[in-house]
Order: sequence, then structure tokens, then C-alpha cells
Amino acid sequence: MTRARQKKTRPKHDSAYRQIFSHAHVVEELLRGFIDDDWVDRLDYTTLEPVKGSYVSDDLKNRHNDVVWRVKLKQGEQWLYLYLLLEFQRRNDPWMALRILVYVGLLYQDLIKSGIVGRKKGQLRKLPAVLPMVIYNGKTRWTAATEVYDLIEPVPESLSRYLPKQTYWLLDEGRTGEDDLPKTDNTLAEIVRLENSPDPEVMQAVIARLTRRLAHPEHASLRNALTMWIKQVLLRKQLPKDDTLEINDLDEVMTMLEERIGQWSQKWKQEGKIEGEAAVLERLLLKRFGPLNPTTEQKLKTATLAQLEIWTDRILDATRIEDVFSIH
Repeated sequence: MTRARQKKTRPKHDSAYRQIFSHAHVVEELLRGFIDDDWVDRLDYTTLEPVKGSYVSDDLKNRHNDVVWRVKLKQGEQWLYLYLLLEFQRRNDPWMALRILVYVGLLYQDLIKSGIVGRKKGQLRKLPAVLPMVIYNGKTRWTAATEVYDLIEPVPESLSRYLPKQTYWLLDEGRTGEDDLPKTDNTLAEIVRLENSPDPEVMQAVIARLTRRLAHPEHASLRNALTMWIKQVLLRKQLPKDDTLEINDLDEVMTMLEERIGQWSQKWKQEGKIEGEAAVLERLLLKRFGPLNPTTEQKLKTATLAQLEIWTDRILDATRIEDVFSIH
């Protein structure tokens, strides 16, 4: 996929994905299926509710990919706030832990300004707990620090107690394999499978399960959000620019897949060959000539299978990287 096309499709991905995580059903299954801590069972999921409001940083830019929920513990009136940050950038952000620290601080400030916490009848109501969660679906592994303390230069131990501490929970979807997914029926697990497998038969099986799982009328809004995400993001990658998708529900997605599965299977196989050949050539070039410049990286991304095969044959005799790509 070219850079121009990535810029065009990623905002749609952001908006569609945000709509999916704006449903309590998905948030509940995120907690129940992906977090193996005892406190998860102590939550009253009937109280899950979105927190409205836009938290604005100093540069006055709204963070449109923030999704904030809150849920009560089963006993008492204590709330737990869930701050979901949806990351769709290609590379992980080394300063994410710092961003989380700032965002949680802004959320706390908003709760104080709105009167949700603060003094009431002479009593100081303390700040609620906030669980920051980063949902990342980039191609590369997430390697950024998850604790802001690790972004600060080392100091004497007596000084370290004054430094901020803030960590976040991470779901790196691209590195979440089948063994890592919940064994029970889970809508978010099916979404991760769709993200990670372009195989049309796998996609068909997953969408069939989602159709059955979300058949009840109460899930109509979530079905619509999933349909829009599948239509605008997953399927759009496979269609010519002038092709259109007239689908409005998961049932129609299934019908469309049945009609085009053979055509797309061939397309995906061809793309898989190109990606595999490009990866092999990239490793050989790195081993032979060292780090690649942006021009070479771009050639590898946009090359045809025939070009990649020619370049791979040339690398054995090339003395310079220019010899690999020269026109004979």
C-alpha cells in the first residue's frame, strides 16, 4: 500500500474503530477477555457508561481517538475510569507514557472542574482510579516504555520518590496470536482476528460467528459499527478505486464475500508473494550493504514481483547497492 493511500484510509480506520469501542459490550469483553486480574470480576458491568466531554491539551487540539468509560465496583459507590487511547500510527510513540500522564491529569482536572470530585459538605472526595489502556494495531512491535518513570534520567534513590509514576495497559493487536486470545466467545477477539488475518476464508468464518453472536436487536448499533469498519477499512483495501460496496449489515458482508472470495484469494496470494520477496531482498540488502536509505525502502514497497525477482538475482554479483537497481 502506498503512502498516499495510507493517509487516505487511516482517518476512516480511526473513526470506525472509535465507534466500535463506543459500545459497552466491546469494553466489557475487553476487560473480561484480555485482563487476567481478580479486580475484573469485582466490577458491576451494568453500570458501564461513557464519559462525555472533550479533554483539550495546551495546544487546543482535541484528541478524537480518546474513549473514556467508567464502571462501578460491585460493592459501594466507587467508580473506576477507563481511559482508552486508540493508536493507529504506523510506528509506536516513545513518549506514550508521558502522553498518558498528561491525559490522565487533564481528565482529573475536568472531574474537579465539573464538581464530580472535590469538597462536598466539608468532606474531600478523592480522585477516582483511572486505568489507561492503549489499543495499538501498527505493523511493527510496540517497544515504547509503558512507565513514565523509565523515560526520566536516573537519579539518586533519595530523589526518585519525587518523580512521577504512571503506567498503562497495552494491547498490541498485531502481536496477539491465537494462543493469547480468550478461549470463550469474545467480540473483541474476533476483531483482532480480522485485523491480523487477510485470508478471505478466515474472514468469512469470523464474520459468520459475529453475525450469530450479535444477532439480538440490542446489538444493532454495534453490528452497524462493525459493518462500517469492515466496509471502509478491511474490504476497501481489496477493491479497485472505482468499485463500490453496497453493504449495510454483516449478513450482506457474508453474501459479498461468498461472491468474491475466489477473486480475492488470488489477489491476496499474489500480494503475499510480493511481500515475501520484498522481505527476503530487504534482509539480503541489509546484510550486504548496511542500513537502507529512504529511496531504496520506497523502491521495495512499490516494486512488482518481477522487479523483486530480478533485483534478488543481481545481489549475488553486485559490489554496490546501486548495481542491484541499475537498468541493464
